Amino acid sequence: MDKSAEAKRLEEARVRGLPWRKWGPYLSERQWGTVREDYSQDGNAWDYFTHDQARSRAYRWGEDGLAGISDDKQNLCFALSLWNGKDPILKERLFGLTNSEGNHGEDVKEYYFYLDSTPTHSYMKYLYKYPQSEFPYRDLVETNRRRSRQELEYELLDTGIFDEDRYFDVFVEYAKETPENILIRITVLNRGPEPATLYVLPTLWFRNTWSWKEGVSRPVLKKVPNGASNSIISTSHPELGDRFLYCDGAAGLLFTENETNNERLFHAPNATPYVKDGINDYIVRGHEGAVNPQKVGTKAAAAYRLTLAPGTFQTLRLRLSDVGPAGRMAGNKEQNVPFGEPFDALMQKREREADAFYATVIPYSLNSDAASVMRQALAGMLWSKQFYYYDVDMWLKQHNADPFKAPHTAPRNNHWHHMYNADIISMPDKWEYPWYAAWDLAFHVLALTLVDEDFGKQQLDLMLRGHYLHPNGQLPAYEWNFGDVNPPVHAWSTIFSHRLEMARHGKGDIEWLERSFQKLLLNFTWWVNRKDRSGRNAFEGGFLGLDNIGVFDRSAPLPTGGYLEQADGTAWMALYCQNMLEIAVQLALERPSYAEMCTKFIEHFLWIAAALAHEGGDVGMWDEQDGFFYDVLRLPDGTAQHLKVRSMVGLLPLCAVTVFEGELVRKYPHLNDELRRFLAGRPELTVFIHDPTQTGYAGRRLASILNEKKLRKVLSKLLDENEFLSPYGIRALSLYHAEHPYVFHLGDQEYRVSYLPAESDTSMFGGNSNWRGPVWMPVNALIIRALLQYYTYYGNGFIVECPTGSGRQMTLYQVAEELARRLSSIFLRDKGGCRPVYGGTKKFQQDPHWRDYISFYEYFHGDNGAGLGASHQTGWTGLIASMMHLFSSTTAEQALELGKMAAVIETAAIARSAKAKVAATAT
Repeated sequence: MDKSAEAKRLEEARVRGLPWRKWGPYLSERQWGTVREDYSQDGNAWDYFTHDQARSRAYRWGEDGLAGISDDKQNLCFALSLWNGKDPILKERLFGLTNSEGNHGEDVKEYYFYLDSTPTHSYMKYLYKYPQSEFPYRDLVETNRRRSRQELEYELLDTGIFDEDRYFDVFVEYAKETPENILIRITVLNRGPEPATLYVLPTLWFRNTWSWKEGVSRPVLKKVPNGASNSIISTSHPELGDRFLYCDGAAGLLFTENETNNERLFHAPNATPYVKDGINDYIVRGHEGAVNPQKVGTKAAAAYRLTLAPGTFQTLRLRLSDVGPAGRMAGNKEQNVPFGEPFDALMQKREREADAFYATVIPYSLNSDAASVMRQALAGMLWSKQFYYYDVDMWLKQHNADPFKAPHTAPRNNHWHHMYNADIISMPDKWEYPWYAAWDLAFHVLALTLVDEDFGKQQLDLMLRGHYLHPNGQLPAYEWNFGDVNPPVHAWSTIFSHRLEMARHGKGDIEWLERSFQKLLLNFTWWVNRKDRSGRNAFEGGFLGLDNIGVFDRSAPLPTGGYLEQADGTAWMALYCQNMLEIAVQLALERPSYAEMCTKFIEHFLWIAAALAHEGGDVGMWDEQDGFFYDVLRLPDGTAQHLKVRSMVGLLPLCAVTVFEGELVRKYPHLNDELRRFLAGRPELTVFIHDPTQTGYAGRRLASILNEKKLRKVLSKLLDENEFLSPYGIRALSLYHAEHPYVFHLGDQEYRVSYLPAESDTSMFGGNSNWRGPVWMPVNALIIRALLQYYTYYGNGFIVECPTGSGRQMTLYQVAEELARRLSSIFLRDKGGCRPVYGGTKKFQQDPHWRDYISFYEYFHGDNGAGLGASHQTGWTGLIASMMHLFSSTTAEQALELGKMAAVIETAAIARSAKAKVAATAT
């Protein structure tokens, strides 16, 4: 198949080093309220640096903006500012509630959508919906603050501000002519019934790097004298070089400095006459002296005043380029025509190329609605890249914390002085979670590799570098506490990426795989040494990502004393062993010295699996009567008991399963003999788990905690609609607990876990952290993976009822397909034309200007599929793109014959390449 233009750009970036990814959507959408900007003594980041301060206070570690872009070191930033003539401030950034203001935690209170992006960002499209009446900042805060946890959140639509369609649709598009020449098109539509005026201020500024460190040169923006109808801003930066922003039409240019307004915030003298909020004060308050009449500074905006009749639109054109007005670039002459027909033609060309690229990614069998959902999911993931800058050692020194002196005064991350982050990283989302999380990132990669395998590998590699990975081997969790424990899924994502590369190109990057394996060995050793308290192969790890799911806060000392042996922690480690074994097998097939590592991980897995699944004698995590796994509470007096909560904690042992094709024992037969000798001396290891020496379909072997008997018991609960099976996927807590809450009594204190299909009623891990009933995409993805693994081992002969009690028999492939269908249905129009993700919100369900724009929420209502939590957490919810892709382009026969799902995915893509080529050509 001929490569698309975007595929060629990806190849040029990989092979020739062309910087097609240098410019992208790398601005945060919320820099205020982050740990990096927190210089308080108590660590209250939200209150230390507020949204109200953000327009006036220079950031130290990053920048935020509306529909913005920057270079990959965030030296120069471009974003949109808007003013409807009524708001008290310019709309320069998205507004939302802090954790203490919302009745269900922090939450962005805006409507914006990532509509399109190619992996090199050669074409991007974004939509922001801006009310024409005064934005209800105070109402949103005060009303949400008054509401109890039992009430719904008060949303922007609830204020009535979008009634009668009195708002603007503001579309922002970017198209790259070259890696350094970027076309910008802003289209504003008046959706309201009357004429309306909007000030549009495309804004260019430098990240402030000069105020925090001596000897750093200050860059400069200037107006370029120009007799033509275009307004031009020149930029000069000591590292980035020169750039020019061309603004079509005779736009007024406003200049100020990206410096803190000390007078407003701290009643202290300003360092410069012109400050960060100067353009705001000029436009909104009419203060002419707030901007520099000399047309020079470090922040500048082109000011357009648009008056639109009802239902009409206007378009603005800009170009950010390294080509100056004289057409000179790097010593070469080049004709410079910033606008006109070439501009529009290039915009249309890049949009067509984006269509052609996605025609090779999105299965042709998906209907237009499903294809749109999948494309927006991937666009959201690509828009959620961010330049993340955090020199933890410097930050700690600024808090007077020294690693060699006591006491430490910093509120967090005292033991992470080695950390230095200055990279483009995939974020969970860029408003509520504008910081990376290691286990989220592993899930992101699975979807990102559909469009950009190089970026996916780079993200995995990043977390294992010396300035990320702790010297003791721990992977960083997230900036609020890098030392928290995330589930160990990095190895799983690594072997998946390697296998996908092998399927696509006939070979994998063995050097990358080996380098990753060596670093993962450090992390695996950290887990074994730090989280297996008693040496019983029963692991702890705190909440392990599953916030608010347990009886107690599992990251804090137990009120009972003693400790927990966690079914999920132990299952995560069993899967970690399997993934490390998979990597070791791949390495051993080319490098014999790794064969012994295979033996090591086989044996370690068996010890862990046996500890998790054993029955009788001492209390283990398997409960034979219930046919389920539970955490074990071990008390100081030596007694132990199950905490009988039917939750995702007990389903994760199902996910610790991997099929092996037998390549290793064919090449090294003695390893099979060694395994049999090992098991012969320790028969107790396989009494309660699947026997790894038994072969299944096509001679495959299975590493699994669950033997067939246990598997059927767990599946009967998993697929029971009165337990875990929701119309929209697998719930994190069984519906059984709606009428039968689990209650643990300790003296006069009662600890209760009940089914909560929507928001949490406890603040154990913050407001947006409920795993007591909603559907979460990442663990559903793990369950689907597990079902496909079991299927490739057991084949079509293994049949179960789905749903339990329905009489409907399915293979495990069909069960996996059914789960993916239910998950996809969250976003797709149903027979009545509604999308479950938007619940009862009429605007999103009925309005033609709203209903086809998708928000990919953090999690989903366990009964009706409505989106909950962070509204733009496309990060791991973007996995829906992978699921839609897999089951729209793969048959059960392919899965059964190929075994490895990465190979299945790529083979299916190749099988449909002819039709994809036709579709791309037609587009």
